[in-house]
Amino acid sequence: MILLIIGFIAKIAILWLIGIVLVVIGLVFVLLGMMGRAVGGRAHYY
Repeated sequence: MILLIIGFIAKIAILWLIGIVLVVIGLVFVLLGMMGRAVGGRAHYY
């Protein structure tokens, strides 16, 4: 989210793009974790 904000304020398109990609990847990991799927070989990260 920080990259999205910095990219938006500073008008730097590459930060905006990287921020969007990282948010999408994070949402996929959250959804997989909620479904009980192991992510990266581990079911839980504590």
